[in-house]
Amino acid sequence: MNPFYNKEQKRIRALWRIIIQGVLFVLGAGIIGVVLGVIAMLIMAATGQADPELMFNQDAISDLLMSLGGGWFFALNGLGTVIVIFLTFLLAGWILDRRKFVDFGFHFSRVWWLDLGFGLGLGAVLMLFIFLIELAAGWITIDGFMQVSSSSSFLSAILASLVGFIAVGIYEEMLSRGYHLRNLAEGLNWRVWGARGGLWAGYLISSSVFGLLHATNPNSSWISTLNLILAGLFLGLGFVLTGELAIPIGLHITWNFFQGNIFGFPVSGMKSGVSLISIQQGGPDLLTGGAFGPEAGLVGILAILVGSLLTILYVLETRGEVRMRTELAVYKKPEKKGSSQNGETFDIPPDSKK
Repeated sequence: MNPFYNKEQKRIRALWRIIIQGVLFVLGAGIIGVVLGVIAMLIMAATGQADPELMFNQDAISDLLMSLGGGWFFALNGLGTVIVIFLTFLLAGWILDRRKFVDFGFHFSRVWWLDLGFGLGLGAVLMLFIFLIELAAGWITIDGFMQVSSSSSFLSAILASLVGFIAVGIYEEMLSRGYHLRNLAEGLNWRVWGARGGLWAGYLISSSVFGLLHATNPNSSWISTLNLILAGLFLGLGFVLTGELAIPIGLHITWNFFQGNIFGFPVSGMKSGVSLISIQQGGPDLLTGGAFGPEAGLVGILAILVGSLLTILYVLETRGEVRMRTELAVYKKPEKKGSSQNGETFDIPPDSKK
């Protein structure tokens, strides 16, 4: 067996597809970061903060951008990264995966948009659930409203955060579920366990990678990493049950936005610069997640379990069944175009004979 190229599918194998797309994505996102870094240094020079030690301190640059831009640099970086992920998907789909862009989880329809709405609502409700539990238990104290740490207005700052988290929800789900999970499932669709086993393996591995990618976040620990692996499984559940990215994208957006910008919790270890409700966190870290936020606490796990059950019930209601979409682990060759005598084009099934 050729470890680099699948002769039957006429494309390179899954591992190399993931690596190449990942390198392209990192390079593109890095370029966005460099551009914003140059802008930061120009701002620092113009405002008299051109201390050489400060100008090459990544944390100082990030803090300055957030304070001066009220979160708009976060939003711009997110929008730039979304453009990068879309371009790499188009390129990878054409050259590496040999599939259409819509086959990554974007078969737009009335149901797709309904799924997106469900995901958006679910993330908001689950964060409200966490907030009310901690408030009732006396683990958080409300100390203000409409708080913003920059010179920008509250409206500008929270709008910037919303744009930024919309971008994060899109590009992280496209990468982790749309690309990693899909390609891992196809690549691990081995004869010994078939498409179902391949999908389960891809689901578990991609969720583990998602958790490990957050292991270097501020205030992270082995508990927060394990919990984020569970969060990856939760985010991926809507994808493996529907074959579409609508539920994961919607859920990811509001889970982050309501966590940090509405209820004032840290988001994966990072404190937001603007929140509708400002809180002081107390209570046992094992339950609340402490400085990392609810994602590292048992209350967060409870919300994940409740959200998983609600996702299953929603899929049952809208599809009439709940099953793993094993077709995600089965590659279908693109259909060829034929032409009739009058010049009209038609599809030729890939396995048909001439």
